[in-house]
Amino acid sequence: MIRFDRVGKRYGEGPPALEGVSLTVRAGESVAVLGPSGSGKSTLLNLIAGLDRPSEGRVTVDGVRVDTLDEAGAAKYRRSRIGMVFQFFNLLDDLTVLDNVLLPAQLSGMPLGAARKRAGQLLESLGVQDHAGAYPGRISGGQRQRVAVARALMNRPPLLLADEPTGALDSASAKDVEGLLRELSADGQTIVLVTHDERLAQACATRAIQLLDGRVASDGALVVGR
Repeated sequence: MIRFDRVGKRYGEGPPALEGVSLTVRAGESVAVLGPSGSGKSTLLNLIAGLDRPSEGRVTVDGVRVDTLDEAGAAKYRRSRIGMVFQFFNLLDDLTVLDNVLLPAQLSGMPLGAARKRAGQLLESLGVQDHAGAYPGRISGGQRQRVAVARALMNRPPLLLADEPTGALDSASAKDVEGLLRELSADGQTIVLVTHDERLAQACATRAIQLLDGRVASDGALVVGR
């Protein structure tokens, strides 16, 4: 699903954000990327998502050479192959829950009837169907993150990227999102989870990659829910 071949990324004259990173992620894996601030976690995620380009090396995701895409190609790639969940939800406050979830389908050209059916199924499966007509500011943080996950899964992406998905939540809501990620992993969804929280990684991921100063410091299997 993901292959990095000696990938490096530099910004200006400072030390590299990533240096000589080679790794693979297989379809169906749930991988946690851990490390302190400045270790390269966000850079890694941005390169997978096509939001940034490497300074050297090759990035291939689901058969696509992401490092060679232009801006339009990268946008199309994200619509069709990537679902993204962020720490602060990134929902549009002037759209209802349902309309937020429908947005990726509208951008990809999915017929409205099929899109509404898919959105309804996702909202029901994630337990937020009763809030379909509400605006994001009127629901809890945990519910907003569930809506964000529904939006991310709308176009059935082969890869889900989650950037500190519980970082802005209270402990109870974080536990709910943790359970949701564990269920998605058990269902075979490929997930790359960037987090500072080793407990979240242990609960949700089948593998952990530790970054330090832009390099892979360790890479090993985990037992989900340990």
